[in-house]
Amino acid sequence: MASTRKIVLDVLKPHQPNGVDFAAALADLSPDYQVRLTVVEVDEKTESVIVVLEGENIAFDPIVDLIRKMGASVHSIDEVEVHGSKMA
Repeated sequence: MASTRKIVLDVLKPHQPNGVDFAAALADLSPDYQVRLTVVEVDEKTESVIVVLEGENIAFDPIVDLIRKMGASVHSIDEVEVHGSKMA
């Protein structure tokens, strides 16, 4: 079965939680997740951020659910890296 190794998301989030807490919450979804968050735009109430998640087998739905629980929304999936498995 193919496994997702990297996802790059364009996310609109409120100022709270801050970027550190937001990224840490996503990283805590799996012990092998690595998360990088880059702020690209700030306005009075929100921040546009690029979230890069890397791991061995990324589960997309729990990530989107957590992003929504933190008051943010996914604008787009900007990049995906998937590794296939060899069929015997």
